[in-house]
Amino acid sequence: MNYNYRYRLNPPADIEERLAWTIDTCRQVYNHFLHRLNRNDDTSAYSEQKLLPSLKKWWNDLKDVHSKVLQKVVQRLYDNLSTLRGRKDNGYRVGTLKWKAPEEYRSFTYSQSGFKLKNTSGQTRLWLSKLGDIPITFHRDLPDEADIKTVSIKQEPTGKWYAILGVETPDEAPEKPANPEKCVGIDVGILKYAHDTDGTAVESLDLSDERDRLERTQRTLSRKQHGSKNWEKQRRAVAERHADLKQKRRDFLHKLSNYYAKEYDLVAVEDLDAKGLMELPDNSRNRAGASWGTFLRMLEYKCEREGTHYVPVNPRGTTKECASCGVSTDKPLWVREHSCPACGFEADRDANAAWNILSRGITKVGAGRSESTPVETALPTDTVVSAKRVLEAGSPVLSEAIRPSRAG
Repeated sequence: MNYNYRYRLNPPADIEERLAWTIDTCRQVYNHFLHRLNRNDDTSAYSEQKLLPSLKKWWNDLKDVHSKVLQKVVQRLYDNLSTLRGRKDNGYRVGTLKWKAPEEYRSFTYSQSGFKLKNTSGQTRLWLSKLGDIPITFHRDLPDEADIKTVSIKQEPTGKWYAILGVETPDEAPEKPANPEKCVGIDVGILKYAHDTDGTAVESLDLSDERDRLERTQRTLSRKQHGSKNWEKQRRAVAERHADLKQKRRDFLHKLSNYYAKEYDLVAVEDLDAKGLMELPDNSRNRAGASWGTFLRMLEYKCEREGTHYVPVNPRGTTKECASCGVSTDKPLWVREHSCPACGFEADRDANAAWNILSRGITKVGAGRSESTPVETALPTDTVVSAKRVLEAGSPVLSEAIRPSRAG
């Protein structure tokens, strides 16, 4: 199984200058081979990589960049081209690959060789060929017997440096239970981020204060002279605000997805077209802020790691269909309660959808429709958990924070 582990780098001034130089040199190599590709599209990554040794004879700067790094630059170009063609084949209108400007190229990658983790005098350092030892904040250990396959060095717009270690672990995922006992269906939304069949409704993360600070910082940036020292200082301040938003959102999603992956044997979710929802004209900002696609991707790989069944189901009609009798009833978005005219079953709109998602998930894995109905098993009231409680819970499993005890 392959995972990425991200660590903060603390390079001294001389090595930081070399890192920035390496990134810019890789950018120039990328643009060079893009120019060759535009002149002759009958090429491949392998054939172009074979030209690198001869290229070093007249481009002396390339001798100071590790050979694997240069090979990954060429591979990156052809991976981008493959992605572009794939989108075109899927019906999207696409243009052509463009030359990379300095602010558009921020990373380079070592593959298989040219790197090593060192531990000297209790301090962990990352050794990179052609660059030297760089102090690294090793805030968590790698899995046992993990084999580091790649190391990517990236500079964020904030100016901070990070190392992303691509790790391969020999351990296989735990075997998934043939007959899962603890099952849950999850309906995601905007007002309540997640509503599950156990009666828990997790509120959406409130980042309004962070967005207000970002907007104020952006207004200040707009008043600076572009390219001046004050402009660059303020640009970094804007980047810090963006990074703050991103980190808080991802922290919330990591903890929530980790909880569901560890607590249950089967997790049923909607198979959402997150990109398609983003293209809808109304309420697109809230959809983007919800990051449903990111949450589902996190949940999927964590379920694989924990041996939990991850079951995406067709979301069509999950809100309209009655979870008790199956009769469909149209209701506008502003109606937040489900009331079935056929059987009289009443529940929260999202709770009803979660039960339908779970029922479809159980059917998909071959266990048939759940024998018990939500009328028999649902709690009389939902437990509403704020996003703040999810963020403050330091435990990998949020049982105490997200599933408080219910008396009576």
